[in-house]
Amino acid sequence: MAHDASAPRRFVKIAILTVSDTRSLETDTSGSFLQQALEQEGHHLADRKLVIDDIYQMRAVVSTWIADPEVEVIITTGGTGFTGRDSTPEALSPLFDKHIEGFGELFRQLSYDEIGTSTVQSRCLAGLSNNTAIFCVPGSTGACKTGWNGIIKQQLDSTFQPCNFVQHVRKKSV
Repeated sequence: MAHDASAPRRFVKIAILTVSDTRSLETDTSGSFLQQALEQEGHHLADRKLVIDDIYQMRAVVSTWIADPEVEVIITTGGTGFTGRDSTPEALSPLFDKHIEGFGELFRQLSYDEIGTSTVQSRCLAGLSNNTAIFCVPGSTGACKTGWNGIIKQQLDSTFQPCNFVQHVRKKSV
């Protein structure tokens, strides 16, 4: 886990989507954590929305962001479990040009230390669409912390070596 101290750090524009049938923006602790964490790192919040767990509402919002040149990264929280309405993987994986298979695998490995075998019920995923990185994490604030602190934070640090996702997203002046 090396950093290239000689390279200038590039910050990205990130949109956050919370998927929930019960939360509002005021009670969305997971989305709030992600917003605070990305801003603390120096990244920019491009947009933040909340939708119910509906495949077509999720696709509509995420598709708009994928097409928006001002959005480089999307983080979704919620809808990755096994309940009847959890449908984030079904909604968003068809939008991916490339799947980031290792994201879900690594998330579950990190999560195992926190919640044991219950981590197998997490269907978190990630992919690239139109040069936009998309990370889908579970809806609990704890899971958002695991995903951000354990994976996403480093992968959105342009100085993180040997590789990171900043090199794969649109380059925008900030």
